[in-house]
Amino acid sequence: MLEIVKGFIYLYAGLIAIMNPFGAVPVFLSLTTGISLKERIEVARRTGITVVVTLVVFALIGQWIFSFFGSSVDAFSIAGGILLFKMAFEMLNGQISKVKISEEEEEEAEMITLGDLAIIPLGIPFISGPGSITTVMIYMAKSTTILERAAVLLAILFASATAYLILLSADGIEKRLGRVGIKVLTRMMGLILASMAVQMVINGIKGAFGL
Repeated sequence: MLEIVKGFIYLYAGLIAIMNPFGAVPVFLSLTTGISLKERIEVARRTGITVVVTLVVFALIGQWIFSFFGSSVDAFSIAGGILLFKMAFEMLNGQISKVKISEEEEEEAEMITLGDLAIIPLGIPFISGPGSITTVMIYMAKSTTILERAAVLLAILFASATAYLILLSADGIEKRLGRVGIKVLTRMMGLILASMAVQMVINGIKGAFGL
């Protein structure tokens, strides 16, 4: 049971680092400039729902995807670790990862309606992007018991709820932390993500070669 709890905490912390909701605060505020508080709350709510639905769906169908493409969990773990390390490197430099969203996509998002904005680009790929999707697929594929699978789904729910609450408090967070504070947090999360990425690669190599 203790191992399941540890796995839950590790996955929750990892998802928060990958999602980097604090880094999403300036983007969220810029994309929702000029709208009412009620509309902003609605955008945050829809974003949270999009994130949890996306990650739960990919967590549940991950094993089928592995089978369909003939890819092993270990191979996916190595590839996922490399992807996460790229994201971590960019975050350590205080940048928003281009794996999530490019500058061109961010500019195009300003022309999207509020309803669509919560889904693309905020929900997908900004918060629930390739990194978080890959991570939940790997963790679910490696879960062998119902409790372990439930812990993965619970971690997704908690991480999505945390991202939602952070977006709800975006104004206050930016005022208290400022752009510099948000970049410092982004770098800290990048460090956590880098260690997680390296561990995923190590686990993948061990599994692939039976070490």
